[in-house]
Amino acid sequence: MQEQPAAEQNREGKLARTAFADGPRLLADIGATHARFALQTAPGAYRSVRVLRCDEFDGIVPLLRFYLSEHEDVRLHHAALALANPVDGDYVRMTNRPWAFSTDAVRRELGLSTLLIVNDFTALAMAIPGLKPEDLMQVGPGKPAPHAVLGVLGPGTGLGVSGGIPTVDGFVTLGSEGGHVNFAPSDEREFAILQTAWREWTHVSNERLISGPGMELIYRALAARNAAQSSASAQLPVPVRDSASIIAGALDDKDPLCLEVLECFCGMLGGAAANLAVTLGAFGGIVHRLGEWFRSSPFRTRFEAKGRFSGYIADIPTYVITTPHVAFDGVANILSEHLRGRSGDNTLMDRIRQLQPELTPAEQRVASLVLEQPRLVLNEPIAGIAKLADVSQPTVIRFCRSLGFLGLADFKLKFASSLTGSIPVRHSQVRMSDSTHDLSAKVIDNTVSAILKFRDQLDVRAIDRAIELVSRARRIEFYAMGNARVVALDGQHKFFRFRIPTALYGDSHLFSLAADLLGPGDVVIAISNSGRLPELLSAVDKARAAGADVIAISSSESPLAKRASVVLAVDHAEDNVGFLSMISRVLQLLLIDIMAVGLSLGQQDQGGLMISHLDL
Repeated sequence: MQEQPAAEQNREGKLARTAFADGPRLLADIGATHARFALQTAPGAYRSVRVLRCDEFDGIVPLLRFYLSEHEDVRLHHAALALANPVDGDYVRMTNRPWAFSTDAVRRELGLSTLLIVNDFTALAMAIPGLKPEDLMQVGPGKPAPHAVLGVLGPGTGLGVSGGIPTVDGFVTLGSEGGHVNFAPSDEREFAILQTAWREWTHVSNERLISGPGMELIYRALAARNAAQSSASAQLPVPVRDSASIIAGALDDKDPLCLEVLECFCGMLGGAAANLAVTLGAFGGIVHRLGEWFRSSPFRTRFEAKGRFSGYIADIPTYVITTPHVAFDGVANILSEHLRGRSGDNTLMDRIRQLQPELTPAEQRVASLVLEQPRLVLNEPIAGIAKLADVSQPTVIRFCRSLGFLGLADFKLKFASSLTGSIPVRHSQVRMSDSTHDLSAKVIDNTVSAILKFRDQLDVRAIDRAIELVSRARRIEFYAMGNARVVALDGQHKFFRFRIPTALYGDSHLFSLAADLLGPGDVVIAISNSGRLPELLSAVDKARAAGADVIAISSSESPLAKRASVVLAVDHAEDNVGFLSMISRVLQLLLIDIMAVGLSLGQQDQGGLMISHLDL
């Protein structure tokens, strides 16, 4: 076996020491035509890069499963996908492909803890600040200004547009659909192309022409225009050519028509880039890769042809990105920032980074976990930290002492004070010695973290079934006792406003009698933290025997849950000894709100009553 060079061995050793403590991360750049995948094993380290054709799959999940089928031995926790599409909320409908999906549903189906969906050019803009001079080819004059706004655009199946705005702790990227602004011709030739496009569309955006399909339209338009201007008596039919063959015809075969198409195309791109630059006030324009020929193309001349602003625009540098798979860097940065959270300047984090190479390999795994997931480390017990970093508990202690702390508790105290905006991810016990400030922060943080965890564990299918039951219910009755009566009262108030007969029974004798009067088409919503009250269980049994459906809002493993038609699980562990069930009550109220909103939207879709004030 051939021996590796020393430099390569050192590089691989360094990557192994900085590998993510919780395993590789799935990254993807999914366009309308191709999908590019990679597994990120450490910062800046990608393996198993694969390019797939989207036409060979009928949806996002089959595409992801095909790639992941080659890596069944890898346990993935986190993933981020860059899509050539606007991204707003959980539901994504792709513009240039007939694919639609719920981000959370895909996350659950693939068993991921984290799944981010971002616009592809937002990801590209996020990668720009980290590019090195050797990753760029400058086109034309101009010098980059420090802390300048960046403009990013690039043609593919569509025209991607984004930007990066500098802040004190990095760049904020713009989720833009600027490729859809109206196309504006600059001369008679481009007006002729626009007229050709108008025969197909009433609205012609930049993307219709400054893209792969747009290049093909420009070819047809110029071929027809040149033929009309020719003095020849007979004209040959214009062959159909795709963008790849047009570029090859121009650069390899020196075909006059293909050269004219490419020159026209690059001029249009220069005009769009100039518009983006003056819109953003950018002093650093980035153009996606088009090849070495691009340097001498009409792009830069058209970029600077800005009338009174020509002097202003001439100082702005433009570049071609030459590094492959640059979107991976951007989407990896977004995922890393999401997992880490913005922490601003953090001297302790910097100290860990500086000392990491001097630590033992096992301690370095702890350091990697701290750097990548500081909030998780802050709130995990020593056993949890050791398990996530794949080290022993004494190694965690040694890591803390290597940094000069007495132990884990001392490290956490200093580490917590150095983080900003962190949200606990597990319960923090309120103690008798806590100040009003401390107990207020704990109550709020515990509630917020519980809601976030609850969101990630929601059983969407159960909620759909519950909404279906209440939407066609003849009558709804709430059964609850004690602290759960507050939740039941809120539900009665909301569902009654949908003109559904709704009642609340908070007395064991009364809801036992009420259950005897139920029948098919009726729905009982039984709410209980423990789900073990004998009177409640007896009433639910009577309701089911009478043909009614039962929606249980309770622990998923409770006797009540096992008797219900549908279970909306609340599995939050409460301290019921010293305090009332506060957080469980909030989660139960959220389930009521979710059902009410779902019912409201369903009635709106059916042209029925829309409740405009649910007091959610």
